[in-house]
Amino acid sequence: MVKTGHVDCLISVANNFFYTLTLPCTLWFFDKNKREQNRDKILFIDSRNYYTVVEKTLNEWNEWQMRNINAIVWLYRGETDKYRNLISTYRMWLNDFFNRYDNAALQPVEKSWQTYREGIEATLACFKGNLKKLEADMKATRKRKEKAELKELVEETTMQVAEITEALDVINQLIWLVDKFGEYGTYRDIPGLCRIADISEVEGKNFSLTPGAYTGAEETASDDVDFTARMKEIHAELEKLQNESAQIFATIKANESLLWK
Repeated sequence: MVKTGHVDCLISVANNFFYTLTLPCTLWFFDKNKREQNRDKILFIDSRNYYTVVEKTLNEWNEWQMRNINAIVWLYRGETDKYRNLISTYRMWLNDFFNRYDNAALQPVEKSWQTYREGIEATLACFKGNLKKLEADMKATRKRKEKAELKELVEETTMQVAEITEALDVINQLIWLVDKFGEYGTYRDIPGLCRIADISEVEGKNFSLTPGAYTGAEETASDDVDFTARMKEIHAELEKLQNESAQIFATIKANESLLWK
């Protein structure tokens, strides 16, 4: 089946994506009309660490996460116009939000997605603070009219907090995508997320089609720790603790007779 070239993309999915099944799974996508450049290639996506927690036993991809996964496939297929349209959709959504929530925090001097995200975070913190105060005031008052007015404000502010929270998620998903593939969309293999493999490589792995076997582990920032020196420190600490433990045990043993009097 792999040698036919019809296997186009495989996506690993995390646990708890189904109501009746907690196990992870892999989605298979076939394409008999691949473009020539992809004829002997397969795209592997490991999305097991990319999802939204709905509740303790249920995960999902939200709307923007599904679009981002689609975007990876688009770039693999050379459909950069679809990728750029998605970036435009992000921009329009966020511009609409900024127009409705116009404040100083959302007008940073340095125009970047990161500074806009900081502005949304600051706005969210402000509205959450206001909501907490309104709820406290509503609980404290005994005046029926004042309580009714505060209730309306609480409901309105609750909706606003939900909208700002959604905006924060939207810009987080945009930054997630742009940081990896840029504003204009240039596919590249991302360790721990996606990789294009030749069929010959798949054959060399005994036709294993587990995405994680190809994408590898996610890159992590180096902490510049000397591993050998740190291991020596750990062994020294362990030896010290073992000596102290032996001394404590010896003391207990020597006084054992007193414990049972």
